[in-house]
Amino acid sequence: MPPDRLFLALGSASAAVAVAAGAFGAHGLRARLSPELLAAFETGVRYHLVHALGLLAVAWASARLPGSAVAWAGWLLLAGTVLFSGSLYALALTGVRALGAVTPLGGVAFIAGWIVLAWAAVRGGSVGP
Repeated sequence: MPPDRLFLALGSASAAVAVAAGAFGAHGLRARLSPELLAAFETGVRYHLVHALGLLAVAWASARLPGSAVAWAGWLLLAGTVLFSGSLYALALTGVRALGAVTPLGGVAFIAGWIVLAWAAVRGGSVGP
């Protein structure tokens, strides 16, 4: 599958999951979680949805910029979603605070993904000099 279609599909699916998670949090978890854990869950949803849109931007960019940098950006944003939002979802649902140690790794992946996407825009999609 071409990268533009792959990241369009991944971004769309990720957005759908983020909306479902948000609805689940708002309607299914509000009465079950402490305000602190609910806030963590909602933070996960917010970052999940923003980065689903980022994957759609990657899909758009991958159709216009040759090279591998745009795909790298997409994979980093996807990894960030799994690590950052996934760890916050798991922390909120289980109460296991140790899961919070994974969250910053997702944040680093998010930052790296956006930097690589900016690099691709400036360099025309290539990774090297």
